[in-house]
Amino acid sequence: MSESTVGSASVFKSIRITLAISGALALIAGIVLLVWPIKSAVIITGIFASYLIIAGLVYVGLGIFTGKNQGLARIGHVLLGLLYVVGGIIAFANLTAAAAALALVVVIFIGVGWIVDGIVSLTLLGHDGSRVWTLLYALLSIVAGIAVLFLGLAAVPFFWIMLTASLIALGVVQIVRAITLGRRAGAPIHAE
Repeated sequence: MSESTVGSASVFKSIRITLAISGALALIAGIVLLVWPIKSAVIITGIFASYLIIAGLVYVGLGIFTGKNQGLARIGHVLLGLLYVVGGIIAFANLTAAAAALALVVVIFIGVGWIVDGIVSLTLLGHDGSRVWTLLYALLSIVAGIAVLFLGLAAVPFFWIMLTASLIALGVVQIVRAITLGRRAGAPIHAE
């Protein structure tokens, strides 16, 4: 075998392994989210609360110990850091309530995002070759965003189910891709 063939086979094998690992992780995450939804939400919230505390301490440190920032910048870093730390501590104090609040914030962002996406799509109506599809997309996006905002926490289970189903489906497809990558239709399988 030539050196370039061996090198490309090595790269190819690395890609297959990466696809298999990422697929397995997505599949496992989807199953965990499906089987233990509340525990998973609490764990995700705990990770986010940990991030807030660590980021807050970093900002406090920047405000106190950096010599480059003066006056308002230092005070701003310290105040932002303290806000992050307090937010993280409050989240840790009741992770279940914090998980519900975080879910509501995410749903609100999704709803607002869809509304803004629809409005932006409407601004492109004159520049797009497919006006009917753009208009349809914009209207659906705006209506879906408004519906999500009015549903509030009632929309969370729908998004959770979509997230878990997506992770499971993507994980399975990724694993199948890893197994079948590079195989030609009808070609015999060779062990390397």
